[in-house]
Amino acid sequence: MTPPMDEPQSSSPSATPLGEKLRQRRKAMKLTLQQVADEAGFTAGFISQIERGITVPSLTSLVSVCRVLDADIGSFLSQPKNATPITRHSDRRIYGLSGDDKNAVRYERLSASFPGNVLRSTIIHEPPGYRSEPMAHEGEEIFYIISGALTIEIEGTHTILEAGDTAHFPSTMTHTTWNHTTGNTVIFHTCTMDVFGDGDDPDASDRNLIITRAAKRADGANG
Repeated sequence: MTPPMDEPQSSSPSATPLGEKLRQRRKAMKLTLQQVADEAGFTAGFISQIERGITVPSLTSLVSVCRVLDADIGSFLSQPKNATPITRHSDRRIYGLSGDDKNAVRYERLSASFPGNVLRSTIIHEPPGYRSEPMAHEGEEIFYIISGALTIEIEGTHTILEAGDTAHFPSTMTHTTWNHTTGNTVIFHTCTMDVFGDGDDPDASDRNLIITRAAKRADGANG
C-alpha cells in the first residue's frame, strides 16, 4: 500500500518546508537519493539540495520528482485554482515554492481548470541570477518575455531572449533558463505538462523549435 501523504505545504512559517516533506515521502517509500535522481532525470546532489532547502526546484522539476514519489504535486504545494476562464491581474495570487520569499521564483496562475484542458499557463517572475536546472520531459512549451531578458539553453544552444521575443519547442529537448540580468525578468509561460496537478498528462508532441523576435513579427517574418 502506498504510504499516506501529509497536508500540502502552505506559506505559514510553522508549515513543514517543501524539502522536508519530500525527504519524508522518499524515506516512507524506502528510496535512496540516487534512485529518485535517476528516475526523475536529475543528480543525487540536486535532490539532496532540494531536501535540505538549499535549492528550490521549478514547478516542472517538482512534478518530475513527485512522479517518482508516486504523489501528486498538490500533496506538497497548495496552488490556486481558476474555475472561470477570466483572471484579473489585481486578483491573481503570486506564490512560490519557498513560501513568501520574494527573492525566489514566483508564479501567477493564468490557465483555468476544467475537464480535458491541456494548456497550463503562468506568469513567471525570475529574480536576477536565477538559473533553472536542466530538464527534459513530455509535451511542449512556449516562453514569451514580457519584460527583462532571459538566456535559454536548448540542447546546448544558448539564445538570449529580450522583451517581446518567444521560444517554442518540444519539452523532450533538454532545456534550462537563466536570468543573466541585474533585474527581475517576467515571462509568460505555457506548457502541456500538468504542473498544477489538474489531471492526466497529455502525450508528448514532436514539433520543431521556433524562436521569434518582436521586431520580426511586426514585419510578418520569423527570425
